[in-house]
Amino acid sequence: MSGFFGVASKESCVLDLFFGVDYHSHLGTRRGGMAVHGEHGFERAIHNIENTPFRTKFDADLDKFNGNLGIGCISDFEAQPLLMQSHLGSFAITTVGRINNLQELKELCFSKGMSHFLEMSTGDINPTELVAALINQKDSIEEGLSYVQDMIEGSMSILLMTPQGIYASRDKVGRTPIIIGEKSTGYCATFESSAFLNLGYHHYRDLGPGEIVFLTPTHIEVKKKPQEEMKICSFLWVYYGYPTSTYEGVNVECMRNRCGEILSQRDDVDVDSVAGVPDSGTAHAVGYANAKGIPFTRPFIKYTPTWPRSFMPTNQSQRNMIAKMKLIPVKELIKDKSLLLIDDSIVRGTQLGETTDFLYDSGAKEVHVRPACPPIMFGCKYLNFSRSSSEMDLITRRVIHKLEGDNVSEETLKEYANPDSEKYQNMLEEIRKRSGFTSLRYHRLDDMVKSIGLEKCKLCTYCFDGEE
Repeated sequence: MSGFFGVASKESCVLDLFFGVDYHSHLGTRRGGMAVHGEHGFERAIHNIENTPFRTKFDADLDKFNGNLGIGCISDFEAQPLLMQSHLGSFAITTVGRINNLQELKELCFSKGMSHFLEMSTGDINPTELVAALINQKDSIEEGLSYVQDMIEGSMSILLMTPQGIYASRDKVGRTPIIIGEKSTGYCATFESSAFLNLGYHHYRDLGPGEIVFLTPTHIEVKKKPQEEMKICSFLWVYYGYPTSTYEGVNVECMRNRCGEILSQRDDVDVDSVAGVPDSGTAHAVGYANAKGIPFTRPFIKYTPTWPRSFMPTNQSQRNMIAKMKLIPVKELIKDKSLLLIDDSIVRGTQLGETTDFLYDSGAKEVHVRPACPPIMFGCKYLNFSRSSSEMDLITRRVIHKLEGDNVSEETLKEYANPDSEKYQNMLEEIRKRSGFTSLRYHRLDDMVKSIGLEKCKLCTYCFDGEE
């Protein structure tokens, strides 16, 4: 994933920008960047943050930066923000999203007279540079931003900074949020609403799907009104959103508590305690434990001094090793106990299976697992929050392949996604046996939607039910 933050201030924006971007560190682990504009024009810094937190890499840049406008980003992929010079003038740009038709759009740019793109070390082109190239095909930035939303297959939210102010353009169906904060000295635009809480800003409003606004230190101008259709990612609340953030009026921590409570209403298992896999499973577990009156415990603790959410290698075996090293068991809370364990989700199944193994190795009598979302049946094609390169990375699809063979129809997949079907129960039993769980029960999709509190038609649930 990635996250961004922008500031338009009557005063220096540098510290607000620095801390605002840093509050997005849970959304990216590889690259961080900031760009400001002031009396000396544009200034920018981009650093590798794979093994060092954002703050430590950018602390030395603060004295060099000077400006009242700024945008910044933390990303798992491309270096941003980019500085561009075109017939529309000079601007800085940063994006959050995914472009599925990147090659097609690259060829379109070449056909329109563009001669080259800079190539990244991966051999790909920078998606943010492609977005800038599309914008530059039009006669105004506003027109270019609308053109991007029409052309991109996937999702794209954008902050674009000119010498006069900052354009904020939310994805056309609002798969990711852009939230505006306000204080006496100006405005900010952010992915995470909690990024501005300690900076003195107050919630001004969420941008609507496809909406474009222009922020200056003194006012906000709507350049394009929002559209009605919204498909905000439901996984924001379940997993990758920060607990203190609120999207579309729904707080993440409150949703997770409610999720655990509703999950408990369909459960009658007899256990000694309830635990959450840190960090995102914890709030779900608290909601479950409170609703059931069962003690909430922490039978394992994440070793945060050296294992915060930081760089994770792309090699899966190394990732599994790091995930195991992060968690240290408290054997006194495990030995001879029946535990109910809540994680935000099961994707590949590897890490939760290993967590269960070390609970048994530490003396657990039973380990009952309750994922806080439905089985993930389809790889996300709208956002980059999953590292899965194939749907066969998903434990559900591997199990279905074993049960059904090579040729699995869309109708068959829908049967497996139906929690009232026999195929669904067979899939769960196979996952349970593979992972060594005493019992397994997923959150139902209808209950998860109820936990969020928005209409299902406003949520993207593609990874659970395949509905676009």
